[in-house]
Amino acid sequence: MITATSNGQIKQLQKWMNKSAERAKDGIFLAEGLRLTGEAPAALVRTLYVTPKVAQAGIPENLKGVPTEVVSPELFAKISSTDTPQGILAVVSRPTWDPEAILRRKAPFLVVCERMQDPGNLGTVFRTAEAAGVSALFLSRDAVDPYNPKVVRSTMGAIFRVPHFIYEDYKVLAETFRKQGIRTYAAHLRGTMSYTEADFAGGSAVLIGNEGNGLSEETAALADTLVKIPMAGQAESLNASVAAALLMYEGFRKRGFDRQ
Repeated sequence: MITATSNGQIKQLQKWMNKSAERAKDGIFLAEGLRLTGEAPAALVRTLYVTPKVAQAGIPENLKGVPTEVVSPELFAKISSTDTPQGILAVVSRPTWDPEAILRRKAPFLVVCERMQDPGNLGTVFRTAEAAGVSALFLSRDAVDPYNPKVVRSTMGAIFRVPHFIYEDYKVLAETFRKQGIRTYAAHLRGTMSYTEADFAGGSAVLIGNEGNGLSEETAALADTLVKIPMAGQAESLNASVAAALLMYEGFRKRGFDRQ
């Protein structure tokens, strides 16, 4: 059993927990808690860390056979990102998908998030994207790290299943969409068309902006259509994840609730 903070594995876990650059360099992220680890594909899990209590109770069936280290409860609290640790944490290799294959699908349904900063919002977008049959998420490089422990926890396992990619330059991505015949719809206050009027039946991409400032003018200018979400009262805008959910589910509805 590991009990010392000087242990090399513990030091590495703390680096991964606190530094996105360390996670990116090693191509991993951390999944913590019984539910999240219970949904992790065993083929992606490098190492499992558990407290004696969890080891005695039995690790999730999907992770039996995965290299496992037992850590004292006191030490586990130091490597946990939660206030009430459940005593189980997995080091997971990042899943990979082929973006070109996804874009070549018949009528893919995509979501682009530009500069989204709140971990809870991005986690909610992942969960909603899975539920609404979204083909893939595209996240700007300057957004919150999708492998931030708070984001991972908020996805409730969707991060294992929803294809997602980081893009560097939206102009390049927009040109790729255009070549594939994918129409782009930007949620924007200047939209003249209600989001319920948008035709999401063909290849479509929904563009969602930053929580405080919305989409950049450069990105909005590259959209095929600006759509608005009608609002009563004096509200000026909706939470980014709420706006994304409305557009995703409208696309899901327009597609006859057909999962991609």
